[in-house]
Order: sequence, then structure tokens, then C-alpha cells
Amino acid sequence: MVIKAITFDLWDTIVSDDTDEPKRKEKGLRPKKEERPFLIWKTLTKNVDIDFKLVNEAYNKIDNIFIKDWKQNSTTWPIEERIDRVLSELKHDLEAPEYKELVRRISCMEVDIEPDIIEGAADVLFNLSKEYKLAVISDTIVTPGKNLRDLLEKHGVKKYFNAFAFSDEVGRSKPHPSMFKKISIELALEFNEMVHVGDRDHNDVKGSQAMGMKAVLFTASRSQDKNSTTANAICEKYIDLPRIIADLSID
Repeated sequence: MVIKAITFDLWDTIVSDDTDEPKRKEKGLRPKKEERPFLIWKTLTKNVDIDFKLVNEAYNKIDNIFIKDWKQNSTTWPIEERIDRVLSELKHDLEAPEYKELVRRISCMEVDIEPDIIEGAADVLFNLSKEYKLAVISDTIVTPGKNLRDLLEKHGVKKYFNAFAFSDEVGRSKPHPSMFKKISIELALEFNEMVHVGDRDHNDVKGSQAMGMKAVLFTASRSQDKNSTTANAICEKYIDLPRIIADLSID
């Protein structure tokens, strides 16, 4: 079957995860993992006297529960649910305006100071978009899909994509079939007409192959799964991707 669409993971496939951390450090800002509970604590202390240690412990407890649920059950909680669970753990509430601003600040953290786009991605995505339909299939973890669209816009590549499946919007995360089905429906294509590109063998490669898609393991930013993958091809840098897709199209 001729390939008509290419779907991409976002983190470590289009954007290199945590490359915003050196930028934060240069600006004298905390790492994101420390800043998120700090923002919750700072917002709470406008109305109550509470020890930061308690907030940090509650945040880390809920974060660990989320990660376990994400990995074992292919779920993604919206950022509001993560904050709600921390507040419930602490037995505190926030007024609506303060709550809304807290959600906004955590959601925008990776847009205000953005991680880097992977070398060569913009040019190759532009060229591929002339021949194929392109889509993003990505777990969101902390930053919501609507803000990840802003991140792609900031890097100048959002315009190349015809469809998006973000896990906080779908309600499930890769490798759950719902993530891939959303794009198949939106693009009106069969699974065997699509190739998925991503950096994780379990989520990206196994998930897409289970649906009947071909899969490319992308290793430019993260290569831990390279020696054990079942991918149809491995791509080490963007410049090689058009050739790899063309080869898969005639296999």
C-alpha cells in the first residue's frame, strides 16, 4: 500500500525534551519539576499558611501516581486533574481566579521558555508536507495539547500538520488504539496507508504496528530503544527521513 500520511510523536521526535532547562538556568529559574510545586505553594500562601515541604511532598506523591497510571493504563490526566488531586491531598481549595492563573502558568511553562526543535525538522517537515498528509500523535504529560500547538506554532511548523491527537484531549495515551484511530478518522485513511515516527519502541513503534501501520524509530534525540526495537526502520537524523519513508512505501 502506498504511504499517504506520516504521523509524528512530538517529544524527542519534533522537539527535544528538556532542552529548555539550560535556558531556564541561564535566567535564574528553577527546573520545571521544582517550579510546578513552587507555583502551587506560592498560590496557596496568598490565603493560607502552609509549609512548602508539605506541598512538595503532595505534588510528588500525585506525580508518581500519575506516572504509574500513564505507564500501566495508557491514561493522561488533564493538568486540572493533577492540580485538583494535589489540592485534595493538601485539603485546600483555591478561588476561581487564582486557580485559573495557576493552571495557565503551569500549562504555558514549556511555551514561554521553549525546548529546541530537533535539527533539520522544520525543513524536512516542510518538504514532506508537499507529498504526504502529516499529523501529530503525542502524549502530553504536563503541557496540554492546546499549548503544544502553540509550541509548534512558535517553532514555525504547526502549519505543516493536518491533524493532531494529544492524549489529554483523547483521554488515552499511546500505545492505546484511540490515539491512532483519531488520526485515521480525521485523515480518512486506512492504517496501512500511514507511517508513524517516534522515539519510544513501546509507545510509538509497538502501538502503531498493532494498528497495522509501519513504524520508524527516531533516534536523533533519544536512542535507548535502538537495539531492541521492532521498527520497520530506524532514522538517526531528519535528512534521512524522506528516503526512509519512500523505501517503506514500496516495501
